[in-house]
Amino acid sequence: MSDIEQNRALAERLYSGFATGDLPAVLSTMAADIEWTEAEGYPYAGTFIGPDAVVEAVFVKLATEWEGYQAIPEQFVAEGDTVVALGHYSGTYKATNKSFRAPFVHVWTVRDHKFVKFVQHTDTVVVQRALHA
Repeated sequence: MSDIEQNRALAERLYSGFATGDLPAVLSTMAADIEWTEAEGYPYAGTFIGPDAVVEAVFVKLATEWEGYQAIPEQFVAEGDTVVALGHYSGTYKATNKSFRAPFVHVWTVRDHKFVKFVQHTDTVVVQRALHA
């Protein structure tokens, strides 16, 4: 399997872990110093370093503040050490009971068969509508 194929398989394993709620599988794809950036305007915007910071600042909040939150990839594009996932988010914000569906582009950087960087791109206006009554 080529490096590009391995990188794509790493992304597929991560999203499979998201879909099944398998946090250890998700975390196993991340380097200890992963740099994780949530888009400005997203509820959990900012850059977080390391899997523990990502879990605390992003994953715990997604699990507790949303009902049925999903990040579903529809296409992967891999080149060199970069994997791009194109897909959509959906879920219902518990505080307002409002649902949303928004497209995303996730850009992943791979080093030594682990993700070292994540950058989120999404339509944050669509997400923000779900947050407000």
